[in-house]
Amino acid sequence: MVNLEKSKAMFEKAREYLPGGVSSPVRAIKPHPFYTERASGCRITDVDGNEYIDYCLGYGPNMLGHANPVVKQAISDQLEKGWLYGTPTESEFKLAERIAAAYPGIDMLRFVSTGTEATMSALRAARGYTGKNKFVKIEGGFHGAHDSVLVKAGSGASTLGKPDSLGVPQDFTKHTLQAPYNDIEAMTDLLESSDDIAAVIMEPVMGNVGPVLPQEGYLEEVRKLTKEYDTLLIFDEVITGFRLAMGGAQEYYGVTPDLTTLGKIIGGGMPIGVFGGRKDIIEMIAPSGSVYQAGTFSGHPASVAAGHAVLDVLEKENAHEKLNAMGENVRSRLSEMITDKGLDYSVSGVGSMFKIFFGDMPTNYQDVLKCDKEGYFNFFHKMLDQGIFIPPSQFETNFLSLAHTEDDLETTFKAYEACL
Repeated sequence: MVNLEKSKAMFEKAREYLPGGVSSPVRAIKPHPFYTERASGCRITDVDGNEYIDYCLGYGPNMLGHANPVVKQAISDQLEKGWLYGTPTESEFKLAERIAAAYPGIDMLRFVSTGTEATMSALRAARGYTGKNKFVKIEGGFHGAHDSVLVKAGSGASTLGKPDSLGVPQDFTKHTLQAPYNDIEAMTDLLESSDDIAAVIMEPVMGNVGPVLPQEGYLEEVRKLTKEYDTLLIFDEVITGFRLAMGGAQEYYGVTPDLTTLGKIIGGGMPIGVFGGRKDIIEMIAPSGSVYQAGTFSGHPASVAAGHAVLDVLEKENAHEKLNAMGENVRSRLSEMITDKGLDYSVSGVGSMFKIFFGDMPTNYQDVLKCDKEGYFNFFHKMLDQGIFIPPSQFETNFLSLAHTEDDLETTFKAYEACL
């Protein structure tokens, strides 16, 4: 067992001032989380001196690894010039230009500070553009923590959307409809049921419950349906953006949405979000249009500088070819391991994303719920004892970075072998 005495003491103190002792629920690992002192490359070190090979990577953003020197230098150079102006910068529109060039579905975009802001603003833009009120989300899909997307799993389209959190009036979610992932029939029924549906918002790959992958032809059929029913398609690529390809999942799968949200990787670990899409839609955003959106920290110079550095490294290092090959290797080795052990588990993933499900391969959120969540959590702690930090929940994705080496992977495979 790793010694976490200092972390335990810090957690007890933190609970006096932070709800649950944390600033985001996923960090509240039972019985208490470890507290990080520093991180570099693919390794993270806690206050008790324990070092872990990290497959959470800040829950996705650190695709280059922790404290990447190119990103660090870009941030440092910007800090020398100041870090908040309240005015436009050249770097800002040049990053926008690079993003638009990479993404088939983005002609114009607006920077924000978080993924939550990005999805909230994309939905507002869709409603403003179409003049319609309702939207469809995928059951179990995560689009941040704003009111309209916090809908109970399983409340379904046939009932009034029920809030998944106290403090959210039911009126805020009554226009939120849900369809199961990979279910074209259910999506068709929903779009046929109302002419007041502004958009379908979805993670092209469900990242916050898995990953759960789209079945062959599913994304193409959703795109076809939304066009047929005059409904906008929003791809939430906060996780998959720049992860699967430079142009995200829309490039990887060859399906172009009307609107796209980005975050995580594009900031290199700094706070950032993006919503963008067709020019005729995004030009509706103030001050060029009547859909209001604003933010003091939008286009933050340090985050934008980090974004440029990340793109530089991804392009120079031929990163996606390397990382996607690494992901194939990891999934193959873990699948062989599970087969050899005779376990009824499943290995899922795409590109540099992977996860072992403690159950059958899921195709939607309800399938994920059938997996052995307690068994997985016990496995998480065993892996932590082996010096491997994977997501503490069955409902989160493992990520690879350019900082992971073959030796790191071999150490990780040995830990999986011991702990499974």
